[in-house]
Amino acid sequence: MSQTPHKSDAGPMLDISNLSKDFTVNGSRIRVLEHLNFQAMAGEFLCILGQSGCGKSTLLKLLAGFVSPSSGYIHFNGLPVTGPGPDRCVVFQEDALFPWLTVEENIGFGLKGKKLTTGEVENRVDHFLDLTDLTRFRDYLPRDISGGMKQRVALARVLVLSPRVLLMDEPFAALDAQTRERMQDLLLSIWQSLGQTIVFVTHDVTEAVILSDRTLVMDRVPGDFTDIVGISPERPRVHDSKQFMALTRQLKTIISA
Repeated sequence: MSQTPHKSDAGPMLDISNLSKDFTVNGSRIRVLEHLNFQAMAGEFLCILGQSGCGKSTLLKLLAGFVSPSSGYIHFNGLPVTGPGPDRCVVFQEDALFPWLTVEENIGFGLKGKKLTTGEVENRVDHFLDLTDLTRFRDYLPRDISGGMKQRVALARVLVLSPRVLLMDEPFAALDAQTRERMQDLLLSIWQSLGQTIVFVTHDVTEAVILSDRTLVMDRVPGDFTDIVGISPERPRVHDSKQFMALTRQLKTIISA
């Protein structure tokens, strides 16, 4: 596998400054995220690591534009984020496929209404069926394929829209260990090929070391970053190497502090 895709020196793809988020619960105001500051460069694979309930998913919803900050700002490619947009797509832990549509129809669903010919849509869908190794399952319904295949469909359904940023909320957490490793390898292969910026939320230390260029470790609520760790080993990364194990120990120490 080749090295990290080219990262632009022109400026950050995502620029987050002094970001805070409050929610009102039973009349009380609760701060979930507090004064977050970070950037994600073009082509970077960034992991957000933290224990359950620290605000990781809330952060991803803010980046996607699903919810608004209480204070601070989020800039995407130099412009303020004011809502969802096709350049920032989300892959959730639940695949959320349409059960009545085939694999092929699920992948192509987001292209409806776009100014594309039938041939262009077919070519795009065929490309991402091939990229995610789903071509032979194109006519299957979601009930007839495995959990790992469903996540491949969910990934292809987002990639077919050509987003510049891929936001991933623990997408492999519900998979068995072997399937999870295959999905991690597939994601890295696609990222190397397409070069999108990825922000990947996880609570799994090993997953963060396998995938990321940098890992941002979140503290408990109100969430803030306790550390930013650069993950430098060349890919593919060897689990039993001294450097891999040292990085894993470092992150475990930070997250449990």
